[in-house]
Amino acid sequence: METDMVVQTDLAIPPGEYLEEVLEELGITKDELARRMGRPAPKLSPIFKGRKAITPDTALQLEKVVGVPAHVWTGLEAEYRLLLARQQQIKERDQLKEETALIKPFCYAVLANMGAVPKLTKGPDKVLALQKFFGVTSLKTVITLRRYKAAFRCGAGKKERSPEAVSAWLRLGELKARKIDCAPFDQHRLKAAIPEIRALTLQPPDTFLPRLNDLLSAAGIALVILPHFPKTYAHGATFPAGREKTVLMLSIRGKWADIFWFSLFHELGHILLHDRNKIIVEYDNGNPELEKLEREADEFASGILIPKDKWSKFIARESFHTKDIPMFSRDVGVDAGIVVGRLQHEGFLKPSWGNDLRIRYQMALD
Repeated sequence: METDMVVQTDLAIPPGEYLEEVLEELGITKDELARRMGRPAPKLSPIFKGRKAITPDTALQLEKVVGVPAHVWTGLEAEYRLLLARQQQIKERDQLKEETALIKPFCYAVLANMGAVPKLTKGPDKVLALQKFFGVTSLKTVITLRRYKAAFRCGAGKKERSPEAVSAWLRLGELKARKIDCAPFDQHRLKAAIPEIRALTLQPPDTFLPRLNDLLSAAGIALVILPHFPKTYAHGATFPAGREKTVLMLSIRGKWADIFWFSLFHELGHILLHDRNKIIVEYDNGNPELEKLEREADEFASGILIPKDKWSKFIARESFHTKDIPMFSRDVGVDAGIVVGRLQHEGFLKPSWGNDLRIRYQMALD
């Protein structure tokens, strides 16, 4: 009984090398082969080097000229291309393995729990999923993209911030914003909507969110609310999405209603006061230029929520009892928790005082 042994090799040899051996045995030069086939010699050169495939038509011509059956040439070509593909696959797999260290920094577990990437077990598969999520061929290129450079270039700030986590948070917001229909950005319309937006502070989330989305989308702003990602320490961000749309991102870090509203008006301050095409991520970053922008946005938010003159008169009384705060909040037309939050922030109340007047939001996020 005879046994056929098939020897497999990982060495990808182009069929052109075998063709050269056949020509040598026949005593035919490459130029003569070209003339016999009725083709310009430069057209055959890529075949010898493996840069161009031997097509069925070429295989049939070679069969006539050199006597080697056409199926041999097509078989050699198919095996060569298969080996090249296998080598490329191995190379790509090795590249994926090299980037497995970036899986955790880019918050894969958080993204998977939110359904942004599939729940996988193998590292290389997770890397590939992250590459598709960011729309890159390598996670190392994320740092070179304009939208995420801000996350990598900012200073360390008061806490150890993760630029990879910030990038993942921003990317998820970007993808969600693409699904939000907005009118072209209109600064005047946005300014006109500010009083109504402020009045929404007195309503619960299930009531104010639909109206808030409508008001903002009518002014060209896509509001995206996402959970806080570990080590981002970001309350909000603004960035452009094409020529006509601006994205306003908010985290629900801490879930306090007063922080939510202050962050919202802070980001609206950036959009109205600063270049809306600028990418601004709000957190402690240690960058003097950005800190100036942050102070201006803070002043805008504070002044919108509680008019400066009324706030000055209120704190001058130095009476911040439980009955005083609701009375003042009704006078200015905002939720009492916003007043408590500002009193705590400016040191008039201890962080634990007055929290019974503050509200925590529980928002169901898609």
